[in-house]
Amino acid sequence: MRKIAIIGAGSVVFCKTLMLDIMATPGLDDTQFALMAPTTSKTPQVEKYMKKVIKKNGLRSEVYVTTDRRDALKDADYVIATFQVGGVTAFEMDYAIPMKYGVDQCIGDTLGPGGVFRALKSIPVALDMARDMEELCPNALLLNYVNPMAMVCWALGETKVKFVGLCHGVQTTLDLIAGYVGVPKEEIEYLCAGINHMAWFLKIEKDGQDLYPILREKFEKPEYYVNEKVRGEVFRHFGYFMTESTGHLSEYVPWFRKNKKALELYCDEPSFGGETGAYYKWCAHVAEKFKDKNILENEPIELPPRSVEYCSYIIEAIELGKTFKFNGNVRNNGMITNLPADCCAEGPIFADKTGLHPTIVGDLPPQCAALNLTNINVQRLAVLAAKTGDPETVVQACALDPLTGAVLTLKEIRDMVAEMLEAEKQWLPQFEGKKVRSTPIISIPKDVKRADVPIDPALAIFARFGELAK
Repeated sequence: MRKIAIIGAGSVVFCKTLMLDIMATPGLDDTQFALMAPTTSKTPQVEKYMKKVIKKNGLRSEVYVTTDRRDALKDADYVIATFQVGGVTAFEMDYAIPMKYGVDQCIGDTLGPGGVFRALKSIPVALDMARDMEELCPNALLLNYVNPMAMVCWALGETKVKFVGLCHGVQTTLDLIAGYVGVPKEEIEYLCAGINHMAWFLKIEKDGQDLYPILREKFEKPEYYVNEKVRGEVFRHFGYFMTESTGHLSEYVPWFRKNKKALELYCDEPSFGGETGAYYKWCAHVAEKFKDKNILENEPIELPPRSVEYCSYIIEAIELGKTFKFNGNVRNNGMITNLPADCCAEGPIFADKTGLHPTIVGDLPPQCAALNLTNINVQRLAVLAAKTGDPETVVQACALDPLTGAVLTLKEIRDMVAEMLEAEKQWLPQFEGKKVRSTPIISIPKDVKRADVPIDPALAIFARFGELAK
């Protein structure tokens, strides 16, 4: 019997979805699930529900709950990571403190101050888990769902653990594209690559016919454009359509959330279309609604069709030899040749009985790579800060964030980071005893004389013009 450890099994609905997918896969119903979370506030709900599913459907699966990560990992064949350090409480700080300074985030889990601080909290836990895996289940495959995906997987890429980061952005975006071009998604041949939450559909075809002209035509029509204003604008100006929603993308670039005018023009749709704090508000609503309730109590116990999540299909491919192609997040290592080799890239991967096999994409279109690099620069510094506990590196990561840099001065960014580090210190032990360096604004009296030091020759020329003008 194979063993699957789910680390972060308190994510009740998502945990349930992944487990049902695996149980519904012919040949995988003889699986032992170890459900691990730091507390047992939610995991017994999942255990109770899954035992009813197993009994109802005559499955051979087993499930148990533990708060000991090492117990869950011992002899595991697969590890699924779904944890969120600090839960909704920490998430509120990731959203509310930047908002206080004027950084308006819609989702806040991938980039921006929210994404950076989620990485600072998540990466040390992910690396501790990886060290346990190297000892207790060195041959296991880690299927990572923890955000910020690219940053967490970047850090995992520096370990010996076999891993892949999984997201559903490609599947859901393909649904949208199929609807726009009027072709069933099963008939669309596509190539998608880039970074998580900003991967580009480099090719969309049906029977060798390019579907991009149809997609471009549709995005010039108001009734189509209105559904995805931000993605539509980036598509119109950069030439390629990308994964993730308007709400997500609006945070990763400097043009759509920097002021009231931009927000009203591009982010006026409700919910994840761009609403301020939409994802946090939804998570907080769900947490409050089910605080004292069992969310799974009245769920049907018949096995449903498998979801769009890749997890069960990858395990099926490795266990049963049924080859599966998907988009995954791995250490780049030349998969995309004009992105850094050490970053986390997202691209096509084949899974089969011998494991995972990333394909070589080559160069992205230069404008697409350039946009990816604006995010990769932030990711690099955030990963470094998470590992070293250097608060100055956190400041620099946030300063390079496209949205934050479009809204705040460097002094404001420094003050925001200092406040976030203090507010979230209980989840950031690597920063204990360390503070952001204070840099007060230097006051310059009107009658101050310049220091007698060499100045830039170009400035000297302009200064000379000023003297002549007098």
